[in-house]
Amino acid sequence: MAAPSLPGIRMGTLFFPYKYIALVLLMVQTTSSILVLRLSRTWTSEEGGRYISTTAVVMSEVFKLVGSLFLLGRESNRGPIDVITYTMSEISSNTMGTLKLGIPALLYTVQNNLLFIALSNLSAATYQVTYQLKILTTAIFSVTMLSKIISGRQWLSLLLLTVGVALVQMPTSKGEGEEEIEDSTFTGNQFIGLIAVLSACCSSGFAGVYFEKILKGTKQSLWLRNIQLSLFSIVLGLIGVYFNDGDAVMRDGFFQHYTGITWLAISLQAFGGLIIAAVIKFADNILKGFANSISIILTGALSFLFIGDVQLSLFFFAGTLLVVVSTFMYGHPSSQPKAPNPLPNEGN
Repeated sequence: MAAPSLPGIRMGTLFFPYKYIALVLLMVQTTSSILVLRLSRTWTSEEGGRYISTTAVVMSEVFKLVGSLFLLGRESNRGPIDVITYTMSEISSNTMGTLKLGIPALLYTVQNNLLFIALSNLSAATYQVTYQLKILTTAIFSVTMLSKIISGRQWLSLLLLTVGVALVQMPTSKGEGEEEIEDSTFTGNQFIGLIAVLSACCSSGFAGVYFEKILKGTKQSLWLRNIQLSLFSIVLGLIGVYFNDGDAVMRDGFFQHYTGITWLAISLQAFGGLIIAAVIKFADNILKGFANSISIILTGALSFLFIGDVQLSLFFFAGTLLVVVSTFMYGHPSSQPKAPNPLPNEGN
């Protein structure tokens, strides 16, 4: 029997490709991260306040940097000091390659700010439904930047996936009185919010595919590239803290209102960053989009079972069915693009 062409782990007669291991871990991490993050933003500290989200973004990047350094050491069999020395040497000897990572780091920072603007001007349901368009933008940029070939059936599965996730995120009816209260508390410019979330979809798709192109077009370690990306993100994140929350940080400190659940949320976010880097390396950004979409459904189900803040509806079940069907359709062999027919050999 021929050895599997995909990199992975063999356990006896079983073989587990790395890309599917990474996708499963991504779904588990994203689901748990969303639930913990939701709790961390609703719970208040003993002083009665909430932590500053921009500082949490920076700490998540710091954790991701430390994790990448550790994994790089394991991969290259280097000690802590040797890993740092090796990293600095690689960065200084490949300045242009390092600077290229400033582009996705900047785009991710812009994306996070756009999402804050969007959530300030759109209802949560409208934001979540619209933001799923990042799956389609990722596919478009994969075709234009990576020359990825996507069959008509795969494009249809992407459309079904977007519709399915949108249906799952549709709010359930809570009664006329409750809806009126919710609408009366909502203020903002819906046009600005829509432009912000659409721009974030484009930024997310472009940055993810650009990073994928860098990872797949280099011989350098995945974890070294992740270290370089984290360094840029930390600097840009600190700039965001200074301009957005500088006064609050100077007044009450960088770690104001941090609790145990805050640190757990930060750790899960950092862990997710490492998994996403592995998914991009071994799979692609479109599969990452599917994994994230399925995790949204899992989050809704777990929220219903353990938190009780989600009401199951016909929209939920219809959306779940569409996502399952679209995922199966996208990965099915019959949906894969057909290889071009070889040219006939004139000598025969």
